[in-house]
Amino acid sequence: MLKKWLSWPVLLSHWNKVIMVDLVAPLQTLTEPEFRDFQRMIFAVAGIHMPDSKRTMVAGRLAKRLKALQLQSYGQYWHYVERQREEKQIAVDLLTTNETYFFREPGHFEFLQQQVLPAYRAGNTLRLWSAACSSGEEAYTAAMVIAEVLGTAPWQIVASDISTQVLTQGSRACYPMSRSEKIPELLLKRYCLRGTGEAEGSFKVVAKLRERVQFAQINLNKTLPDIGLFDVIMLRNVMIYFNQETKRQIVNRLRSRLKPGGYFIIGHSETLNGFQSDLHAIKPSVYRAPISGTDYDK
Repeated sequence: MLKKWLSWPVLLSHWNKVIMVDLVAPLQTLTEPEFRDFQRMIFAVAGIHMPDSKRTMVAGRLAKRLKALQLQSYGQYWHYVERQREEKQIAVDLLTTNETYFFREPGHFEFLQQQVLPAYRAGNTLRLWSAACSSGEEAYTAAMVIAEVLGTAPWQIVASDISTQVLTQGSRACYPMSRSEKIPELLLKRYCLRGTGEAEGSFKVVAKLRERVQFAQINLNKTLPDIGLFDVIMLRNVMIYFNQETKRQIVNRLRSRLKPGGYFIIGHSETLNGFQSDLHAIKPSVYRAPISGTDYDK
């Protein structure tokens, strides 16, 4: 199938709202023992605490798999997940996909633009990690901001998630038109292509940004792969799903990948208060590692 993408001629004055339906009506009842099985699985795999209040959500998200596999109960599906590694990843994808959008909590990107990027040293590669990036909106938002300030200077973004499904979406960099409503007009014209023909109703991030963003499956609840050190790590609106001990372990893992003087950014509703860490708050939800006497960008 041929899809065409055009540069953005004008910003529409009005965007139609799209209501995203998260749940499929469950075909069967998810019993408490069945819910406990999936609850333990998602905690063991991803460190996510799924409270009892999420039982209906779990049933709704997994119902589509019961229907697709023609299974009669969540218990049957659980036994299938235990035997099939690929299906286990599908279940993890369904249970860990969360809301995201371009320029969410814009104050963080203003801070990046006004405070972090002006201190960039020419000749060094600025590196940003969008941890738990979901379908890539956070990573591409950061890419737009960095491109505006640094242009063709060397910079790189690593975007990671535990879900292979959202990583595939992010790698494609193609989004429904409704997702563009929070992108400033100038950036929308400069860094997004408007779909035509079969791609009408969608937009795509331009290649010069896509090539700067590397997507990778990383489980923050496990030993991290060797992905180097970063000037900025964004772990936003993720820790609310973890218990206190899991939060501590994840923060410590990510802290080890932060350069001296690097910035650690979390969601506005989150805090590192009560954690034993050398990260110090410089404003709400923004923390910084100590600056050592060694080469900052080493």
